[in-house]
Amino acid sequence: MAKRRVVLASASPRRREILTSIGVEFEILPADIDESRIEAPSPKQLTRRLSLAKAEAIEADRQTLVIGADTVVVYRGRVYGKPHTKENAVKMLKTLCGRWHTVYTGVTVLCEGRVVNYAVRSRVKLKALSDGEITEYVENTNPVDKAGSYGIQDGGVVEKYRGSYTNIVGLPKEKLARVLAGFGVYDGNG
Repeated sequence: MAKRRVVLASASPRRREILTSIGVEFEILPADIDESRIEAPSPKQLTRRLSLAKAEAIEADRQTLVIGADTVVVYRGRVYGKPHTKENAVKMLKTLCGRWHTVYTGVTVLCEGRVVNYAVRSRVKLKALSDGEITEYVENTNPVDKAGSYGIQDGGVVEKYRGSYTNIVGLPKEKLARVLAGFGVYDGNG
């Protein structure tokens, strides 16, 4: 398999771990975009548009494969992104605890003038945590950079889920592996 430069347009350590687990060598060049300027008619479309904007923000030649991704949590039609503060994280978790909600991760892969843009959906139910448990979780994990204010990989907050685990973490490994194989950068051995 020919070597191709692969760039992950994200600083997320969780996305880095997932892409590493596939066995693809890559560079990290975080995209710098103003996410607040991007709108869409649905959360699914929003994640697709954000992932596309992130991938397109990376300057690369046509032979370079760029991966952009964005994750949001949706409950009762409201989008919950990153809380940015511990106070907002506590508020989000109080809303989501004990309830089913949806996680969308949009992914864009750009290479050779081709664009593959999709979103994957998973469902999550958080445990019904007390105010004290929520505060302790926020203090111990500092989830200010995680959509919905939690990480399934942190343990202790998710009761159950349906769909792709890695999608909930932030990069749907199963579908991404198939897309990368189509570009010749993954051989199925990761």
